[in-house]
Amino acid sequence: MKKKAYLSAALAAMAAAATAQDAIYTVNPETGSLASVTIEGDTAKMDWTLRTDGSQYPWVTEKYGWGLGYLTANGQHHEWCKPEATGNGGGNATYKAGPVTVSVSRAKAGGGFSETYTFTNGSSAEVRLTDIGIYTPFNDNYPDARTCMTQRCHAHVWTGGSTAYVRAVRMSGRGDGLGLALTEGRVWDYDVWERGQDKGSSNNRGVIALCPQDKVLAPGESTRVGWTVFRYDSEVEFNERVMALGGAIVTSPKYVYEVGEVAEVTAMTKGDVQTKTVKIENPGPMDVPFEYAPGKVTFARLLGVSSYEGLIQKRIDFIISHQQMNDTADARCGAYMVYDNETQKIYLNDDSRASSDTDEGRERVGMGVLIAQWQALHPSDRQLQSLRRYAAFLRTELQRADYTTFSRVGHGGKNRGYNYPWIADLYFRMYNLTGDKQYARDGYGTMRAFFRHFGYGFYAIDIPVTLSLKTLADAGMAAERDTLLADYKATADAFAKNGLDFPRHEVNYEQSIIGPAVQFLCEMNLATKDERYLECARMMMPALEAFTAQQPAYNMNEIALRHWDGYWFGKHQLFGDTYPHYWSTVNAATYYYYAKCTGDESYQRRAENIVRNNLCQFFEDGSASCAFVNPRMVDGQRAHRFDAFANDQDWALVCYLLVNHGI
Repeated sequence: MKKKAYLSAALAAMAAAATAQDAIYTVNPETGSLASVTIEGDTAKMDWTLRTDGSQYPWVTEKYGWGLGYLTANGQHHEWCKPEATGNGGGNATYKAGPVTVSVSRAKAGGGFSETYTFTNGSSAEVRLTDIGIYTPFNDNYPDARTCMTQRCHAHVWTGGSTAYVRAVRMSGRGDGLGLALTEGRVWDYDVWERGQDKGSSNNRGVIALCPQDKVLAPGESTRVGWTVFRYDSEVEFNERVMALGGAIVTSPKYVYEVGEVAEVTAMTKGDVQTKTVKIENPGPMDVPFEYAPGKVTFARLLGVSSYEGLIQKRIDFIISHQQMNDTADARCGAYMVYDNETQKIYLNDDSRASSDTDEGRERVGMGVLIAQWQALHPSDRQLQSLRRYAAFLRTELQRADYTTFSRVGHGGKNRGYNYPWIADLYFRMYNLTGDKQYARDGYGTMRAFFRHFGYGFYAIDIPVTLSLKTLADAGMAAERDTLLADYKATADAFAKNGLDFPRHEVNYEQSIIGPAVQFLCEMNLATKDERYLECARMMMPALEAFTAQQPAYNMNEIALRHWDGYWFGKHQLFGDTYPHYWSTVNAATYYYYAKCTGDESYQRRAENIVRNNLCQFFEDGSASCAFVNPRMVDGQRAHRFDAFANDQDWALVCYLLVNHGI
């Protein structure tokens, strides 16, 4: 009854938020920064900003207040934190940052308020401004699902020059949102601050700072950047507001193209539509620029690949040639391993790091599942031989006789719930490839061990509902199929009972808790025709979709926001927004099954877009990267780069083949 009461209250708060009015703010009188940003009439009383008095996170202090910031002047770093003068009830403030005077002015604007930041060279010499950052600390973090549903937002950032914006959405996916749209100047980047294992770890996105472009100022010269913060009701209204404020909405039917294809890109403004057609001549990124008004520029970012499925074949060949352990003296012989693109060899996980995130089990099973899928489409003796070795390694080195599953050889590492469905998935596919019934038994035994160890409340990724039920039926194992179906029903009932009260897993709240639940419920709807499961999935879907936005770039468009994976799975161990991260394709798998359940083909198209965009993690020589850390800087360290490890990203291709081939 408590959970039902919570769900009703949460939904009521979300619905009430839709009746709210303008965005409003309060000011910290000590710093001149914004102390809060709320929406009038919001019964949930959500503050869209992080508290910067240390009460929410001890390390997020007054220096990170909204509107404060930092810059580099002629190579010297400066910050503006304390005003020299204030006005307009504290809403306007003037600061000194080395030789630069920073003036901040605020005023009411339609649906909210405007802000203007003026940087003036107060010295007698030329000043080169670089690495400017203005803090906009959106309240994007994960205490727990209940709090997230009514008190937290996803901040979707686009830094496209003259068109830059933040579309902040409630994590519930319901109710109105808060928008920020550039009105003056150019913003090309953003930074993230205050990340780390000791600073919220995976549950805290950090403090976002928007980064105006570099500028050289003569003595007495000024440069300005301005934006408006406003309330909006829908994505359509958000886009309309961006255009009304002088920005452009740029779109393309897709963002990843095969060489030889012609891309069509459109820029819409308040009074005009421009369309460009561009032939994709070579693999690699390509920016399509637009000057949509005098002095106003923006772009779309596309990617060319030699061919979609040719890229997958190259990747599989690379895994077999370079990432399967062949040293017979090593207990990991037969395993698919992490590969270091900098040293161009397998990473042995034998240094001081020795992490379970880079071991021979766990997420690396995705390489085996991918090759098994590909083998079903493009049979090869070499691929099958590699798979047999790998399946034998899993069974003998990572599992006990009773199918208890571990993360590394010698039954070491954590007995982790996620491991079981992944290994079972591979075994069921091996039966379909070989007809060897032992593989079907191994898949069944692994899933039964999963439920024995973790019960019916674990939101595992890739529980192979459809695959397992069909495989066991084909193998003549009807009793085992029925037993497993009973386990699945108990799990679906637990998910339905929890509703939006998602339990904590390795992260307190994340897209890859909600997505697997929705996918599982959809597969159960298809297996049982029980409409309760679909209705529950439908209720969860807005919260899942809230993780994504439509930025006009292949690495961000419809890509679920994740901001910790580069640290745990990457060589350089850098926290920060990972655009893309392969688990963003969990949304694609979910949309694929949701389209099957509902008949809504728009979800199938969205699924195809997600998996196609994730191809950017795979390169023309067959190598790959586990994460692209997107911000310009994270805690002062340069980012905006692919990590050197090929680790766990091949699950993106598993989802690609599911979405495009149904396997």
